[in-house]
Amino acid sequence: MNGSPHTVSDVMTHTVVAIGRDAPFKDIVRLIAQWKVSALPVLEGEGRVVGVVSEADLLPKEEFRDSDPDRFVQRRRLPDLAKAGALTAGELMSTPAVTVHADAPLAEAARIMAQRRVKRLPVVNAEGLLEGVISRVDLLKVFLRTDEELAREVREAVGVEVSDGVVTLTGRIRDTSLVPVAARAVRAVEGVVDVKFQLTGGPSSEPA
Repeated sequence: MNGSPHTVSDVMTHTVVAIGRDAPFKDIVRLIAQWKVSALPVLEGEGRVVGVVSEADLLPKEEFRDSDPDRFVQRRRLPDLAKAGALTAGELMSTPAVTVHADAPLAEAARIMAQRRVKRLPVVNAEGLLEGVISRVDLLKVFLRTDEELAREVREAVGVEVSDGVVTLTGRIRDTSLVPVAARAVRAVEGVVDVKFQLTGGPSSEPA
């Protein structure tokens, strides 16, 4: 996982359990239990993601199994009532599928999960074909990196060159608000004559 920022493809799970539109209810429940996942992508054709069946899509069948909802509940819970009578993935699935592209930054995947309140996202390519799945746990993998890995990446991202007391910081910095902070830190070093920047997105020079 070298390079920054990291993308979905760096941490996603490549082995994915998926189903077709005609998958029966019991098979879906069996797969979710067997693979210990909260949702399954629904595919058609060469692997295009057309929907997702989650645990939440399956629960209405049990919720309304022996109930007779009044008209108010019927109007308010119409989608759930339809799923209570569903027999296949095509009838159960939520569509359009909420997906993320493999080259998307991890922050984008985290935002989508939070906004759409989902635990897993199918990962697709430009044609909408399934490439993997990313979960909340996958997003946390970046925090398992060792201190040595982090230090090496920081050094690669921002280099330091010193010539005749002039310090030049080179590399790429995504948050340009950090440039003044870096300038103050470097200026605090006794003997520094000047501070210059060759940072993408940052100023070319900062007087000492």
